[in-house]
Amino acid sequence: MITLTGKTIYLRALEPNDLEFVYAMENDQNIWEVSNTQTPYSRFLVKQYLENAHQDIYEAKQLRLAICQDEDFPALGLIDLFDFDPQNRRAGIGIVIQSIENRKQNIGSEALELLIQYAFYNLNLHQLYANIATENTASIALFTKFGFEKIGVKKDWTLVNGIFKDEALYQLVNHSF
Repeated sequence: MITLTGKTIYLRALEPNDLEFVYAMENDQNIWEVSNTQTPYSRFLVKQYLENAHQDIYEAKQLRLAICQDEDFPALGLIDLFDFDPQNRRAGIGIVIQSIENRKQNIGSEALELLIQYAFYNLNLHQLYANIATENTASIALFTKFGFEKIGVKKDWTLVNGIFKDEALYQLVNHSF
């Protein structure tokens, strides 16, 4: 089981008792735009996903971790590596914090820093990328804080409430390898 510990938070592998949290996150229409979700998920599908969460990143091509502050409290958010490509040593990275109240408390920043370090130094990745809506200034600030650079814009990329929106591609290359 993966656990990455920071100063005020830790990242841990998903557990079966995360069912209600993951179900709530996947079905929260307020975050669908940032999570690229388009339809609701059933508890059955989320339960199946959690039952297969034991697969390692090389098998699943994805690593989803819960962002937590304390053993007694439920997860605050999720952070992912996706499209894991060990041949080319790259992966996508995404993060979502469930509660608006927790979004400006440095939780996302600490979680992102932990996962970047894990990706570069444990998985030996050469680069990470993030897809961010051009109007999502909070996420842009978070990722650029860690050196992600905008390398392009996908015009009219996502359809949100009948309006096409642009999405930027941000990339962080690890030049130390």
